[in-house]
Amino acid sequence: MKPMKVGALMTHGVVTAEYGTPFKEVVRLLDEHRIGGLPVVDEDGKVIGVISGTDLISHQTRRPGVRHHLSARARHAEAKSRARSAGGIMSTPAVTVRADATVTEAARLMAAHGVERLPVVDEEMRLAGIVTRRDLLHVFLRPDAEILRAVRQEVLLETLWLVPQTIDVAVRDGVVFLTGRLERRSEIPIAVGMTRRLDGVVDVVDHLTYRTDDTRLRPAEQALHGVADDWLRKL
Repeated sequence: MKPMKVGALMTHGVVTAEYGTPFKEVVRLLDEHRIGGLPVVDEDGKVIGVISGTDLISHQTRRPGVRHHLSARARHAEAKSRARSAGGIMSTPAVTVRADATVTEAARLMAAHGVERLPVVDEEMRLAGIVTRRDLLHVFLRPDAEILRAVRQEVLLETLWLVPQTIDVAVRDGVVFLTGRLERRSEIPIAVGMTRRLDGVVDVVDHLTYRTDDTRLRPAEQALHGVADDWLRKL
C-alpha cells in the first residue's frame, strides 16, 4: 500500500475570504461554519494568506496609545491590531501543501510551522481544498494488524528482499518493534526509515543488530552495495 496522499483526505468547497473582506465578516464566517481559520484568496483563486484564531486575537488585543521604538515584529502586530479587513489580519506567506504530498509530509509541515490547517493548492497556487490536523490524525486509526502486514510486505519483502520471518515484527498501538539480525549494518536505517514512513505508524523501536559492518568498506567494496545506498538517499 502506498502512503496516503493529502488529496484523499482534504475537504473540498473551502470557506474563504478575499483581501478586502471586512473583519466582522471574517468572524461571522468562522462562527457560522464552526471553523478555526480560513485561507485568503485573490481574484484568481490563488492563496495569498491564512487567517487563524491567533490572528483574530492579535486584532482584539489592540492597546490604545502611541508606542515608540517598536521592533519590526511589534510594528507588524500593531498594524494587524488596527486592520479592518482580511488582508491586514492574515498571516503571510501562507503555509500550503500540494495534493500529491503524503500525509506524513503534511504532518511534518504542520509541526514545523505550528499550524493546525493547510490550504491544499495546485501547481499555480490555486486553492484546491484544505486539510486539518484532525484529518491527518485519522491515518493513525489504522489497525495494528494492518500495519504489521505492511511492514512485512513493503519493508522486509519488497524493499530489503528478506523473508518476513527473518525479522520479528510486533505492533502495539501503532508503535512498531523490530527485532532480529540483518546481514548488513546499512540495512538497519532503511528498515527503520521505511517503517516509520508507513501510514499509521506512531513510532519505531529498533532492536536490530547486524552481521557485517559495511559502513567502513573501501570504495571498491562499497560499489557492491549501491541498492542500499540508493534507499538511504531516499529516506
